[in-house]
Amino acid sequence: MKVLVTGAAGFIGMHLALRLRRDGIEVTGVDNFSAYYDVALKRARAQELAGAGVPCDAVDLADAAATLALVRDGGFTHVAHLAAQPGVRYSLIDPGSYLRNNVDVFGAVLEGCRHAQVSHLVYASSSSVYGANHALPFSEEQNVDHPVSLYAATKKADELMAHSYSHLYALPTTGLRFFTVYGPWGRPDMAPMLFTRAILAGETIKVFNHGDMQRDFTYVDDIVEGVVRVLSRAPRPAPPTGAPYAVYNIGNNRAVALEDFIAELERLLGRRAVKQYLPLQPGDVRATYASIDRLAAATGFAPMTSLADGLARFVEWYRRYYGGERPGT
Repeated sequence: MKVLVTGAAGFIGMHLALRLRRDGIEVTGVDNFSAYYDVALKRARAQELAGAGVPCDAVDLADAAATLALVRDGGFTHVAHLAAQPGVRYSLIDPGSYLRNNVDVFGAVLEGCRHAQVSHLVYASSSSVYGANHALPFSEEQNVDHPVSLYAATKKADELMAHSYSHLYALPTTGLRFFTVYGPWGRPDMAPMLFTRAILAGETIKVFNHGDMQRDFTYVDDIVEGVVRVLSRAPRPAPPTGAPYAVYNIGNNRAVALEDFIAELERLLGRRAVKQYLPLQPGDVRATYASIDRLAAATGFAPMTSLADGLARFVEWYRRYYGGERPGT
């Protein structure tokens, strides 16, 4: 197995590349090092990879010709495509970056995998595709034709594009709908980092939907375990089209109230949060909760990390990396 990990200087990408390398697998990483959030954090992740013997080159995957050459000529047996423009709320501000980095880039990656005859393409989808669904837990059988953000729409588009390539070119593809991933080296625009920074600084945290929120918080090592299991299990042709195609939820299989999440952070940090309660943001949803029955049946996947343990590891990393200061200072 020789694996290309795109978005390797990203949060999940770094952890996946390190895990694959520890497993003795040859790994190459690429990333565009975009300025969507602190590039210094991405560079630090790339240094972690370099220390483990994993190269992480700067590549703009939106350059279709370069991406085709990268995948076609790299000798990769598997591709883990985690590169994307993340963030639901930012998609309201700069929709063009989502079309470019989530749709155009995925098309280029699919073309590269087709011409290289890659054994298996695993790519990041998102729990956001469930949109305004209210039936919990979310299961893969539910209709996902009504996204409530452009970010979600681009992830749904990726799933449809992957199915087309699986059907037309017999390219095995698997989409993983990630549910609220957290842990060390996490993204600065997500709740754990935002809340931790603000609590330590004595600043106000924004609590949307007046605190009536639930998330299926999933520790990054559990996510990586699931991705590794999926990588080695290419889907077989399946009805209704006979395409070697699969989509799985991957989450903690437990909805946690946002207020409980904040309370656990307060306990670990030894400080109380100053809360500002606000309405639900456009494009956001009240609750997420993953059914993982399909993934468990296919791979034996089961999340192992409790929220208390996962947040403790995150806080330990945060204090070590930032020295208790604000990100970017």
